[in-house]
Amino acid sequence: MNYPFWDTATGYGLLMAGIAVFHVFISHFAIGGGLYLVVAETFARRTRDSARLAYLKGLSKFFVLTTLVLGAVTGVGIWFIIGLLNPAATEMLIHNFVWGWATEWTFFVVEIAAALIYLYGWDRMAAKDHQIVGWIYFGAAWMSLFIINGILSFMLTPGTWLATGNFWDGFFNPTFLSSLVLRTGVSILLAGLFSLLVAARLKDPSARAATVRYNTIWGLVGLAVMAPSLLWFWNAIPDSITQGAVDTMRLPLQAYEYSWWLAGVLAALLIVFGLLFSRRFSIIVAAVMMALGLVWFGSFEWMRESIRKPFVVYDYMYGNATELALADTYRDTGLLTHIEFRTGDDGADLFRHACRSCHTIDGYQPLKPAFDGTDPEYIAGIVLGTVALRGNMPPFLGTEEEAALIGDHIYGLIDQRHLAEITGAEGAELGKRVYDVRCGRCHVFGGYSDKAESILGMEAADLEDLLDMAGDLGEEMPAFTGDDVERAALIAYLTSLATDGGQN
Repeated sequence: MNYPFWDTATGYGLLMAGIAVFHVFISHFAIGGGLYLVVAETFARRTRDSARLAYLKGLSKFFVLTTLVLGAVTGVGIWFIIGLLNPAATEMLIHNFVWGWATEWTFFVVEIAAALIYLYGWDRMAAKDHQIVGWIYFGAAWMSLFIINGILSFMLTPGTWLATGNFWDGFFNPTFLSSLVLRTGVSILLAGLFSLLVAARLKDPSARAATVRYNTIWGLVGLAVMAPSLLWFWNAIPDSITQGAVDTMRLPLQAYEYSWWLAGVLAALLIVFGLLFSRRFSIIVAAVMMALGLVWFGSFEWMRESIRKPFVVYDYMYGNATELALADTYRDTGLLTHIEFRTGDDGADLFRHACRSCHTIDGYQPLKPAFDGTDPEYIAGIVLGTVALRGNMPPFLGTEEEAALIGDHIYGLIDQRHLAEITGAEGAELGKRVYDVRCGRCHVFGGYSDKAESILGMEAADLEDLLDMAGDLGEEMPAFTGDDVERAALIAYLTSLATDGGQN
């Protein structure tokens, strides 16, 4: 909270994903592609396969342009964007892993130099020396992955580092090894997919078929490494994290489940078009495989990033940059005293620092649809009870007065008309909308925190009493602040559910 806030209309998650997934895809190809080139070159020289060597020379140009230009640009983009989105977390990662970053950057310099020498050395270097440069490139690239993997996996599973603060405890964390094997498998897979894209353009049918079959083997080997290590990775994550994701994060977990189907479809396409009908392999098939690989990898990265919510570093720092160790201090002194750069609008400043890292008003993960037709008191109550809402949200660590300021700020930006006027509903239909807005954020019939058993079947008078005491039923539960029309509609809706067995 010691940095100026970067306010943009675009959601932070979309900004990060738009750059990161693209960069991660290229960076893994940079590792697997380097291994592919030097292994294939060694094999081609031993068999004196001039056609294969010519293909590899052309592939290496595509490889260097893709990895060094696009990879470097998007890599810088990631540093730029994370520094804007969460400077506190970026600062923490730099300070804790400063020598790790320095080592990785050293390997990256070696990687760049070796890639350029390899590209321009095809006709200028002895075959043995050229292959040595290729192995140097791959070694430097894989060591970059080794180091970056330790830092990325730390953010999800810091392990004993939380107690010791030791560099090595954080680096060799519970998911380090499984993640490293998984990412190595992905690198091999992407080497096969990218090289298939180039092989599909070869003119000679026989050479194209032979190269397609060879490249397909790389893709299948990558899948064979990737699939069991993905399961290993999931099982290495502490149950407290995975169970929380299962309970509250339906979409990212569905993406994880679908990734298995995507891997199966990709394997089938590789076998059918890459091995059985390699002569019919086309650029369209290669592009479809590449797209499937990108979707698969995007699904994995989405799951990995999502399940650590509400933390940016699990059990250390929340996504809004508030540190768990300072929670009591924040509650005692308030968040405003820790916001160094203030605009003069306290409600807006608090909203930006407490909520804006995940939510916009009417864009990405919007709050406006959730609060249209409500009131400042209700919004403030929800702010105070964020930890109980569906989805893994951090607790609000400020004071009640600060929650009220956020409530006033959000209220000024939403539709302030009555919910009946906004929806055009009345009676039980209006009551359902009231329930969805005022109750359904925490309680879903047949789903998350289901209260059907204790609510359905109550008489209208009992429901009246329940609404009267709503704010006293738990620390995180806001009082019912709707007017008499909303109250009557809600009771009508709940009593109608009791008569039809809760099917509506």
